[in-house]
Amino acid sequence: MKKLGVSILMVGVLLCAQAQDPEFSQYYAAPLYINPAFAGTTMEHRFIANYRNQWPAIARGFQTYAFSYDYNLHHYNSGVGFLATVDQAGTAGMRSSSFNFIYSYKLNLSNRWIISPAVSFGYASRNINYNQLLFGDQLQFDQDGSIPSDDPAFFNLGSVNYFDFNTGMLAYTSKFWFGFSVQHLNKPNRSLVNQESTVPVKTTVHGGVRLPLKSYVLKGERMASIMPSFFYKRQDKFDQLDLGVYLLYEPLVVGVWYRGIPIQQNVKDNISQDAVVAILGFQFDQFEIAYSYDFTVSELGPVSGGTHELSLRYKMPIHLTDRAKKPMKYIPCPTFNHRERKL
Repeated sequence: MKKLGVSILMVGVLLCAQAQDPEFSQYYAAPLYINPAFAGTTMEHRFIANYRNQWPAIARGFQTYAFSYDYNLHHYNSGVGFLATVDQAGTAGMRSSSFNFIYSYKLNLSNRWIISPAVSFGYASRNINYNQLLFGDQLQFDQDGSIPSDDPAFFNLGSVNYFDFNTGMLAYTSKFWFGFSVQHLNKPNRSLVNQESTVPVKTTVHGGVRLPLKSYVLKGERMASIMPSFFYKRQDKFDQLDLGVYLLYEPLVVGVWYRGIPIQQNVKDNISQDAVVAILGFQFDQFEIAYSYDFTVSELGPVSGGTHELSLRYKMPIHLTDRAKKPMKYIPCPTFNHRERKL
């Protein structure tokens, strides 16, 4: 009966609840995921891979994968990109996949500011591994689920495919950035049981500043800067704020972030906080790698096993002719381009 109760609870949570979108602690290392307007904010072909393993101590927690590519079409003051994400959760192998195509436009203001509106068109799917589910009639006969179930709920389960639309805007100079995004504008229905289970609209606001450190602070010819930033998101009745800073002293990158809103309480009358994130990485001219660990500070505590996250980034340089540079004096977004370029 205990196994039956756990199975019923798990199925109820997976199939009926309106789950929130997966997230990345290293949000600055997943730019197209947080805002499509980041497409084309570098001079190079940019490839990024992200992996997140959330709460590994809990059986089959959450694992999220993302891969993105983007490029700046300097002749057209535009950026294009592609984003693929896969999220897996629970012992029943709930799997959500999405593929997004992104376009952004770069409006240069006075050679100092760039305004970048963007749109993203996606196609997504959601399914579950039926063989990992255990229904009450299976337990009644053999206790291990080897006999097929006749439960009506089993025959109502299915997979779902749907379109998804997102938009965003970004404003930045060589040292400052601020943006917002609105995702799931069409509120797609992703129910696996032919019912209504729409994806709530998610809104995000984010920004930061890059502050170069002078030679009298850190000696030597290495580039050094400090970058405080924030990232706020809200989806349905849930909201979250990430605050943090990281220090770059080539090639070393270290950072610390806090996730939560300590001035507000959750439904259990506890302080609304989630984790403290520590980040360590290395940045080279074309390649970057970073690892982060989330120390859980919510009521879930250390029993969750925290969260591991890894990001890899590769930038393939291109060579622009003098004629190609003239239409637009390109300003790379400081969030992901720590080296200033003089074009």
